[in-house]
Amino acid sequence: MITDEQLKIEGLKALTEALGDVQAEKFIALIMRSPFDYTKWQRKLWAEKSVEDISNAAMELRKSKSD
Repeated sequence: MITDEQLKIEGLKALTEALGDVQAEKFIALIMRSPFDYTKWQRKLWAEKSVEDISNAAMELRKSKSD
């Protein structure tokens, strides 16, 4: 298990790699300024995906980053 600080660093790195610096900052600002229930948001985000679909996508992403 990684530390909270490392989790923050890795999360920000993932956001900036996926969205770019400006859009990652905008995303963080949006999350910070509005009431936010992560569990409800996450359920809507992946509503059309099965656990297996999400797991397979995560494994493929991890494999691609290790190659």
